[in-house]
Amino acid sequence: MHRCARAAAGTRAFGTGAAAIAAMAVPAGAALAQVVEQAAPQVIRRPSVVALEAISAVDTAWLMTATVLVLLMTLPGIALFYAGMVRRKNVLNTMASVTAIAAVVSILWFALGYSLAFTPGNAWIGSDSRAWFAGLDLHTTRGLVAVSHLAPHVPEAAYAMFQLAFAVITAALLVGAWVERMRFGAMLVFVGLWSLLVYAPVAHWVWEPGGWLARMGALDFAGGTVVHVNAGVAGLVCAWFLKPRRGHGQEAFEPYSLALTMMGAALLWMGWFGFNAGSSLAADSRAALALAVTHIAASAGALAWALAEYVVRGKASLLGLCSGLVAGLVAITPAAGFVTPLSALYIGLMAGVACYWGATGLKRLLRADDSLDVFGVHGVGGIVGSLLTGVFASPQIGGVQASVATQALSVLAVAGFTLVATAVLLWLLDMLFGLRVDEDSEWQGLDLALHRERLSG
Repeated sequence: MHRCARAAAGTRAFGTGAAAIAAMAVPAGAALAQVVEQAAPQVIRRPSVVALEAISAVDTAWLMTATVLVLLMTLPGIALFYAGMVRRKNVLNTMASVTAIAAVVSILWFALGYSLAFTPGNAWIGSDSRAWFAGLDLHTTRGLVAVSHLAPHVPEAAYAMFQLAFAVITAALLVGAWVERMRFGAMLVFVGLWSLLVYAPVAHWVWEPGGWLARMGALDFAGGTVVHVNAGVAGLVCAWFLKPRRGHGQEAFEPYSLALTMMGAALLWMGWFGFNAGSSLAADSRAALALAVTHIAASAGALAWALAEYVVRGKASLLGLCSGLVAGLVAITPAAGFVTPLSALYIGLMAGVACYWGATGLKRLLRADDSLDVFGVHGVGGIVGSLLTGVFASPQIGGVQASVATQALSVLAVAGFTLVATAVLLWLLDMLFGLRVDEDSEWQGLDLALHRERLSG
């Protein structure tokens, strides 16, 4: 979420360094200030420490629960959602890609990504002070625990893991743009670099209070720009760069199992409560509101997509309902902590229709084989949601004034940076390794060609 907005709303007083923590209203009071001052030389690379008594057990438990929910969105949520839509011969490769991406991004987040995104370096990028999660294990006999300046009421290990789950799912979303045609090893190199060179800087711009978009007042409660616009635009670039699958537009690509897709969509719906309500960083009234508006927007998105599909094609489909609920979830993500339930209904309805067009009419105009509509759903939904946050955000809820112009600038900045950075990265890696599988492997299917595995039966 937009942490500056939380501070403005008076929910938490955020600060950095020992002096700021000592000034916080915590049970230890002046005694804590003295302890932290004495401990400061030992924690020079740690932005913040607090007494154990300052940690909220309830908020910590909720954040850890939300982390598990967000991780479930990737494994098995995204894996099932995507695998059900590809052809039988590529189901295992799709699942393997999502699984491997989760592992690679997790290690890189631990090594450097978290530090680049969520430490107060400069307006563009953080520092390396938290590389390898340095200092997160602080829990000494002196009764101190490391915390982030963004969430001083929970252990930093919990906060870092929550943000790790966001980095993982953002990278995993990209798989839908290149399924059935990208080399496995090259894909992992690309995603690893992308998570450090694209995702981490964007997260810093928007979510770290010193980031340049955060300073301008851009609102993104849980990832409209950082996750969805970012992944959507990157996915579109990947689809353009890799070119269409062989036979695309000339033969029917029968999905393996829409039942798997529906199960994946259901896991996404449930896990999204951790995604949005968890971004409150506390078990509080804002988390409860975020949970409610998330469910309303998902429901509205599903019905709006189905209605649009019925009007255009004469039938509503299961795939349309699943895609629509995801569209509603995407669009409410940047607004979840700032809008009323009625506004969430409007956002979900508009997102359902807009994303239906994004996955059909706009997709044809763009002439990209964005195989599973990463841009059509996540890109378009993220743009719609981010802009509508500027329209519907209530100062009484979020404590901040929203600006459509600022939201539009945020979308354009993230989209422009992601487009250029992703294109350059793809070009360099294609020159070095080659990104696309050969024709024989594509016809055979990537399950056998890349993994020597196939579905039985």
